[in-house]
Amino acid sequence: MRVAATLAILAAMTSAAFAGGGFEIVIPGRPGVPIIINGVDASYAVVEGDWGLGKGTHVEPTIYGGRYIDPVPRVGHYYPSAGRMPGYGRLEIEPPANRRLPQPAESYHQSWSAQSAPLPAQSNVPVDPPEIIYAPQDYRRGPHNFPR
Repeated sequence: MRVAATLAILAAMTSAAFAGGGFEIVIPGRPGVPIIINGVDASYAVVEGDWGLGKGTHVEPTIYGGRYIDPVPRVGHYYPSAGRMPGYGRLEIEPPANRRLPQPAESYHQSWSAQSAPLPAQSNVPVDPPEIIYAPQDYRRGPHNFPR
């Protein structure tokens, strides 16, 4: 009976080691932040063969339902040297050279400064000095001057 119980416990303990061979469904920890595995967005996809830290070998995972992510996003660029107008943005209009100029702006000047407040006059002796407190003499221990 003891041998059967020991074998049952041993089988139950070792079966957990074989549990990592299945598949995983990837759920991001934060919404809107993708999980990228080898250039594929694996958010809410099925990943098979991802061993993680369980084994010392590297296994290439298979991702079912992921979307390919371009590592360099293809955005439109505007190069003025090409001689073409941009597809979107502000439309710059160069004014003619012989146009009437606006009135010049009035002059404006502003400055700031900082300084310390003047100190009050100080006297060397305080006007209301503290009272002098004499320490009591303790003669219980005997005289402090010993004969030589």
